[in-house]
Amino acid sequence: MHLTPRPHDLLWGLRPEQLPQEAPAWARAALGGHVPVVVRRAPAEPGWVAVGIRGAAREQRHAAWMRLSDISRLVSPQAVARAGRWRHHPRPYWPALCALSQLAPRLDELSLAWGVTGSLGFELASGISAAHPDSDLDLSLRVPHPLSRDEARALCALLDQAPGRIDLQLETPHGAVALREWAGEASRVLLKTQNGPLLVSDPWRLQQVAA
Repeated sequence: MHLTPRPHDLLWGLRPEQLPQEAPAWARAALGGHVPVVVRRAPAEPGWVAVGIRGAAREQRHAAWMRLSDISRLVSPQAVARAGRWRHHPRPYWPALCALSQLAPRLDELSLAWGVTGSLGFELASGISAAHPDSDLDLSLRVPHPLSRDEARALCALLDQAPGRIDLQLETPHGAVALREWAGEASRVLLKTQNGPLLVSDPWRLQQVAA
């Protein structure tokens, strides 16, 4: 299977024996249980993708690389949103799940691709317990065309009506910027790119990168 994974996509197919010798034992154990890896923003050689392995403990995170040809399955944050499995979660009263149920129809109205990331997205996509009652709701919104700061503020106001802590990342063609940062007053904002963070005045125009 040959695909072009994006940050936050979940990939299946990386096996424990493919990790380098210095990889921690918990990472090998996780992959032995068919746990998916998460695409991360980092440079990778042609034919490879940078990924992260999640362990059972919050501090267990390991950076690795995976061959594109080894991907057996890919689930994007947008696919998690479309599937709507949070509606059948056994603990619908968790703030993140309440917020997701409240926001989903409003986000659908934006006519932009949105998705669920973070621990909740991981759990909904894989069926592996990862979220907890205090988990944040992490969302991504693909915005191929510029979103004005006033529009960003209106979106923040929408999120503020929902319970719990919500972190929404705007995915531009060049990287990701936090919605709340773009909705602020700073002249430059932090854009997360494949080659590291950049300070930019416009996340949709990389020629304005700060020196």
